[in-house]
Amino acid sequence: MTDHLIGLLLGAEEDWPQAFEATLRMVGPIHHGGEVHRLTSERLTIEPFRLTDPVRTPLVIDRLAYWYYHPREWLKKAALVNGTYLLNSPFTFQSMEKHSAYCAMVRLGLKVPETTLVPYKNPVDNVRWAYTAERYNQPFDLDRLAADLGYPLYMKPFDGGGWRGVSRVNDPADLHRAYDESGEMLMHLQATIDYEHFARALSIGPETMVMDFRPDQPMHNRYAVSHDFLSASAGWQAVAISRVVNAFFSWEFNSAEMLVSGDEVYPIDYANACPDVAITSLHYYFPWAITALVRWSTYCLVTGRRPNLDLRTNRYFAIADNPDMSYEDKLAAYLGLADEYFESDRYWEWCGTHLGHLEEQVYEWVGSDAFDRILRETVAATYPPHEHDQFLAHFRGLIQLWLDDNGSRAGRPAS
Repeated sequence: MTDHLIGLLLGAEEDWPQAFEATLRMVGPIHHGGEVHRLTSERLTIEPFRLTDPVRTPLVIDRLAYWYYHPREWLKKAALVNGTYLLNSPFTFQSMEKHSAYCAMVRLGLKVPETTLVPYKNPVDNVRWAYTAERYNQPFDLDRLAADLGYPLYMKPFDGGGWRGVSRVNDPADLHRAYDESGEMLMHLQATIDYEHFARALSIGPETMVMDFRPDQPMHNRYAVSHDFLSASAGWQAVAISRVVNAFFSWEFNSAEMLVSGDEVYPIDYANACPDVAITSLHYYFPWAITALVRWSTYCLVTGRRPNLDLRTNRYFAIADNPDMSYEDKLAAYLGLADEYFESDRYWEWCGTHLGHLEEQVYEWVGSDAFDRILRETVAATYPPHEHDQFLAHFRGLIQLWLDDNGSRAGRPAS
């Protein structure tokens, strides 16, 4: 018997960790490679560590290190010293700050809206700054930069997260107000796109779910249950872009946002160290997300997949620099590299052999009181008491819709 322990490095969330733990218990012993494999998980604690200390968990799902340096440095040690498998590489966190990810995707020729980085409004707190600024900082015309991009546009931090500091800029007055309020945040100005759909793609390993996202709605209503809302071409591009970004940076649990107009797909944000997997926002898509996270974690551990610390970006750049390839050809070639990285064909074949029972068991569990208890607890922790009944009814209705839609896949008739 080979035991595999998955570490969960968590922040304030309780809903998806409970769901992950419950779903992992459904996996059961797996017979692979002449051995029997058993998987469990534990929630990791933060404490001093020696650089030569062993690591008990051969795979870690990280939800904290982007925001908190101590666990980030532990993850780096675990990866370098102990060979721990990390769903998101801690060595590309700078790229998780958006700017590097923008630059890389511009280099690949993706349709990133025109973007300009502007200096700080207020100087950083460093005694050497005044001298450097006086001698080397060039004056610039903020109004001209904005006019060149065209109104409306967006001002947003180069290292943003959770919509922090994002402003829609409709005119020069908005521009100066947003820049004055940016303080010590380093900001991008980004052109906007007239779009028909705002798509958010959540990718876990080789699995991707493209969702109809409505950023102007409250969180409980942002993900519309809308199937086939994109054309076949745009849907393929949205999946490909999300997966290519992840493979390029060795990210395996990430979400990407794209503006879509007809068959044109414009990626605007595709670096999310802690992608949204809350039951009160994903609702209908929550069972898929947890199942995919368990599937990919199980596959990586049981098959002995090794972590990738070498980005090998030149393979992508060779495609980008080929003058004989169209945009669609390049995107298909990038996706080929991504599928190679994620072992997509082998993954799906392996899951069919060893985890074929999982979807039916997840279906049964989502319809149980145990799942409803997680929903009740999350609603109670998220909303004021006078809104509990309203939101419980809202989310129960969406979960029931998922049960109705997935009943046939799980071998059950829809209700």
